[in-house]
Amino acid sequence: MKRTLYILLIIACAGVCALGYTQGKNERVILGDERSDMYLPLLQGQRVALLSNQTGIIMRPDGSRQHVLDRLLEQGVNVTAIFSPEHGFRGTADAGELVRNDVDAQTGIPILSLYSSHGSNYPAEESMLQFDVLVVDIQDVGLRYYTYYITMCRLIEACGAYGKQVVILDRPNPNGHYVDGPLLDLSLKSGVGLLPIPVVHGLTLGELARMAQGEQWLDSAGNSCTVHVVPCMNYTHHTHYDLPVAPSPNLPNMQAVYLYPSLCPFEGTIVSLGRGTDKPFQQYGHPRMGGKYTYSFTPVSMPGAKRPPCEGEQCYGVDLSTLPYEQIWAEQINLSYVIDAYQCVMSGDSVPERFSTAFFDKLMGQTYVREMIADGYDNDAIRQRWQDDVNAFKQLRKPYLLYEE
Repeated sequence: MKRTLYILLIIACAGVCALGYTQGKNERVILGDERSDMYLPLLQGQRVALLSNQTGIIMRPDGSRQHVLDRLLEQGVNVTAIFSPEHGFRGTADAGELVRNDVDAQTGIPILSLYSSHGSNYPAEESMLQFDVLVVDIQDVGLRYYTYYITMCRLIEACGAYGKQVVILDRPNPNGHYVDGPLLDLSLKSGVGLLPIPVVHGLTLGELARMAQGEQWLDSAGNSCTVHVVPCMNYTHHTHYDLPVAPSPNLPNMQAVYLYPSLCPFEGTIVSLGRGTDKPFQQYGHPRMGGKYTYSFTPVSMPGAKRPPCEGEQCYGVDLSTLPYEQIWAEQINLSYVIDAYQCVMSGDSVPERFSTAFFDKLMGQTYVREMIADGYDNDAIRQRWQDDVNAFKQLRKPYLLYEE
């Protein structure tokens, strides 16, 4: 029998139910980290570790901002350790770059590596012994291949193994208004895909943790770990929430966040999606696409993109930086961009040996997307292939939702 072992803090406040929240015209979304009356009692007298980064910002009613670490320290919480995900605690590391043990210069609190010296996916034992409760406050963007949720799930498993509790201060999902894309075939499980969920899962981190435990997707320790979720207020899955801080170096604005589901598959190809330019995840191109397009850009090495694809080469392609939000939302995952690039790059004389790498299948979570593109199928035909799986997933996730669909 599947069980969800959560202490949902929403029942602690009489008359408050996350399922009943709607977004009114003048209602500000209140984040989990603003609801200190709900989580401070869990942290009193405890050694606390914080999983966060530059996105862990508390928004005050007057518009000012404060990092959750500073707020916790200000409130007398004994923060003894920090865990930072991909890109590091201040959000400046490259994608996939190893983040080692360090010290936060502003507070002197140690930043602990998420990987042991033995190559494990979990922190070292000495790290796990430095705290009693893990607080999670980090801005996800709602994609299976965006790795923050994987870090959270791995830490839940580690906390379960060491008898630690977890408190998730929930945040809105900027891509939480739809569900789309193929489900992960677990034979393609990797560092960019952990759970059998669609590319766009539509869940907040709190909801995703609930589902991962309820469906027994974590290891036995993770499934039995005590997880408390502090939900947002005034948020539904149709709330369009603008992120106050860029979630990672190459998602600098909402245009990139919304285009990310459609453009990230280029990471598994030889085509540039704008890393190393001022428009990452807002354009795509390749030197061989000049026969069709005149728009061009040249990727260069820069912080957050130290060795970008097509570095130093003039790439011809498409600028999507002014595409209206409404069109992006309506198209959802749009494989037309990848199909267009494939047809441009792989036609003519002296075609490259390959268009995509093994990483493409890991990102998509299935092999059929790559195969159908190579066989000449269009966007609509490929999208139709995953619709039944998406519909089944939407039904499966219903018991774990905290917010109105």
